[in-house]
Amino acid sequence: MSEFVEVAKVGDLPPGQVRVVMAKGKRLALANLGGQLFALDDICTHDGGPLGEGEILDESVECPRHGARFDVRTGRVVALPAVRPVAVYHVRVEGEKVLVDIASRSLAQQSAADVLAHRRRPGQAGAG
Repeated sequence: MSEFVEVAKVGDLPPGQVRVVMAKGKRLALANLGGQLFALDDICTHDGGPLGEGEILDESVECPRHGARFDVRTGRVVALPAVRPVAVYHVRVEGEKVLVDIASRSLAQQSAADVLAHRRRPGQAGAG
């Protein structure tokens, strides 16, 4: 059963930005990719860093602590040091309201081999 909760207004989050929002006491990272909104858990699976305080790079959010990156659409890891994906949630816009379905938590299946295929190369942002 869906449980949509208002977390922001459309104008609160410009394209290319991510921020922390609260949904019934749950911290989520809300990302805006070119006007399309995505919600994911606000906890990096590497060490618990706040993804909503990170940075959008391409179609991923980078954790501000150690540079792990997650696809904001699927939650899949796209750069180490994280090796486990984060959960994502359905987002809907009604007028100016941004709503997240907190009951729609979805976790991508991802193998270690898949994560390693995306490992960071020397000189890539956040390497080190």
